Amino acid sequence: MSLEVRVHDRIAAIGQADWDACALPTGDPFVCYDFLHACEASGSAAPRQGWGPRHLSLHDPEGATIGVMPLYLKSHSQGEYVFDHNWADAWQRAGGQYYPKLLGAVPFTPATGPRFLCHPSADAGLVREALIQGALQLCDHEGASSLHVNFPTEAEWRDMTEAGLLPRLDMQFIWSNHDYATFDDFLAALSSNRRKTIRRERRDAQAGLDIRVLTGSDIEEAHWDAFFAFYIDTGSRKWGRPYLTRDFFSRIGATMADRIALVMAFRDGQPIAGALNLIGRDALYGRQWGTLDDVPFLHFELCYYQAIEFAISRGLSRVEAGAQGEHKIARGYLPTPVYSAHYIAPRGLREPVARYLEQEREGVAAGIEAMTLEYSPYRDPA
Repeated sequence: MSLEVRVHDRIAAIGQADWDACALPTGDPFVCYDFLHACEASGSAAPRQGWGPRHLSLHDPEGATIGVMPLYLKSHSQGEYVFDHNWADAWQRAGGQYYPKLLGAVPFTPATGPRFLCHPSADAGLVREALIQGALQLCDHEGASSLHVNFPTEAEWRDMTEAGLLPRLDMQFIWSNHDYATFDDFLAALSSNRRKTIRRERRDAQAGLDIRVLTGSDIEEAHWDAFFAFYIDTGSRKWGRPYLTRDFFSRIGATMADRIALVMAFRDGQPIAGALNLIGRDALYGRQWGTLDDVPFLHFELCYYQAIEFAISRGLSRVEAGAQGEHKIARGYLPTPVYSAHYIAPRGLREPVARYLEQEREGVAAGIEAMTLEYSPYRDPA
């Protein structure tokens, strides 16, 4: 079959109907048109911010769109959560030019999900292979130093490895729902000490507060105003410059409200903290959080415990609470492998990176096993 790969400098050039015909069947909220378009149209992930869209579309001989891939030409490595700064420094010290590079990912979103999106009527393996090759050809055409695909599914990761990309392994801390009917059922699976600690943390965090989980039409612009203030304050203290604009939140609120769970804490009717989650087909994804008040354990309550309760109530299989944070283990979120794959064009950089990643994979795998055995809060670590 003769397939054609096209490159687009904005997702709107592909169009919502063609994009979502491939994206919506995945059940992943981050690869849908509304989320990615909000990133671009709000100026959060735009060329002037170092995110130059180079999205791919794949077409059959009749011109129908049978696959798409979110792809960006990057002039920096910010907002990715898979860290390659050392590679960039080493290559530039050697006189090379690491940027621009190509990135296949969802901006500012360290959540595992599909990166090669296939129309249900098409052959998924064929589409994936064509999009991988299209991304590699674009890397050469753009003169980019490298191609990075962050947080793909494990199957995609293995296919990219077979295609010659370098596999990288990392870990996140993810909560799994073992058919719990209530939060107390989850607590019953923990050791006695952890049950007592979590109950105390929740009691202290909730004292004097009204905590609500808002979704759908319950979310109003006033809630986004408050949440953005939390996000800006917390983000500025943690990493200097928050990535997302105020307009981004209005856009997803207008188009994705039913896929949003916004946890808000109020004191005397005034919002003081919030945590943003997106709802997938089988998972809840924790994203940003922020607060303007210092309440003990409120971060754990809004980001972890409320998320678990929501996932149980919706019958979701897991909660993915974002990157990093070994403190999540004690709250029931266990270390779990996550993936990325990397094509390094310059051979002088490719070989040392390959050696480094081989050692890193061994260390990460050993770390996941050791953390689970030593620190799991569950009565039965398995």
